[in-house]
Amino acid sequence: MDKKIGTALILIIIVIFSYAGYKYFDFRSKNAVSEAAFIKSDRLSNLSFKVDGKVVEMLKKENEFVKKGDLLAVVDPTDFEVAKSELLHKTEALQKSIEAMKMKKSRLEESLALKTDIAGSDIESLTMKIGSLEYKIRAAEAELKKAEKDTKRYSLMYEKDLIASSDYETIRVKRDSLSDQIKGMKKELLALKAAKKGAESSYRLAKVTQRTVEELEKEISAKERELAALKESMVEIDNKIGYTRLFAPYDGMIAKKYIDAPGVLESGMPVYAIVDPSSLYCEVLLSEKKMAGVKPENRVEITVDALEGEKLEGRVESIAPTSASTFSLVPRDIASGEFTKLDQRFKIRIEILEKKDSLRAGMSASVAIERR
Repeated sequence: MDKKIGTALILIIIVIFSYAGYKYFDFRSKNAVSEAAFIKSDRLSNLSFKVDGKVVEMLKKENEFVKKGDLLAVVDPTDFEVAKSELLHKTEALQKSIEAMKMKKSRLEESLALKTDIAGSDIESLTMKIGSLEYKIRAAEAELKKAEKDTKRYSLMYEKDLIASSDYETIRVKRDSLSDQIKGMKKELLALKAAKKGAESSYRLAKVTQRTVEELEKEISAKERELAALKESMVEIDNKIGYTRLFAPYDGMIAKKYIDAPGVLESGMPVYAIVDPSSLYCEVLLSEKKMAGVKPENRVEITVDALEGEKLEGRVESIAPTSASTFSLVPRDIASGEFTKLDQRFKIRIEILEKKDSLRAGMSASVAIERR
């Protein structure tokens, strides 16, 4: 009886093990299984300041949840604020100087326009008057020559008692009157020419003022370029002042705090590491021998070690086009002809369809990828 019971037990154990072995090999044939899997995050960032300085505040602790835009740390902005104040004074002084120069230029231009118009108008008017007077003088001189001839002729006739004394006096008075008129017109002509020279001198002075205006314009342009450079520097300083405050770029958790306040750092040095728990995925290095039937969209069963055997559902999101060793810093040397065949592994990205709050980037896992 005992022998029959023992034999039955052995047969039951053999059946159980056979069934378990069948299930194991059946599962392995239908699924690509690997334990070289890890939980990773698309959004794991080292945060740093873009400026050098002294960190005066570190506002968040490790493992603390933060929201996008939360202030994380502060660098002392005093040096930048002092530099900004100096730039503001320089900018204001330069703007006032430019405004004063523009007002001076405007006044000079108005004066120049007025003086140029007046001088030009005077020159034109005087030139016409001089021309007209010179014509009158020439006509009077011609008439005077005729009057002098008539006077001589009338004088001879008067001596011979051929004409009355009144006729002689009339022609002589006419001659003397013409002579006096010519003398007066010549004096007037000299005055007009002197006035024209004065007007021409005023016109030349106006042209000198024009050169002053042009020089002022060049100086204003130079100062405006200097002002533009100062404004660019101001924008840069404002940016640096903004960079003294470090904000969370997205919702997440502080994964690591690299320094404590107060502390001096250089730009680019890490201050916090932040991770977004909602962007977790699973990455597995799968042997090329197990790649048969593994395709995007295939169902995946994920077992995370830290979750005590709880299985999560996932799907294959993408498969790397090259093996993990393709970009190795030390490529394999096969020039000697000696070659040892190594099992190559490919990175497979798996989307986790059901995420748990207890999942953390860096956890290890095992996966079973359905073959199709």
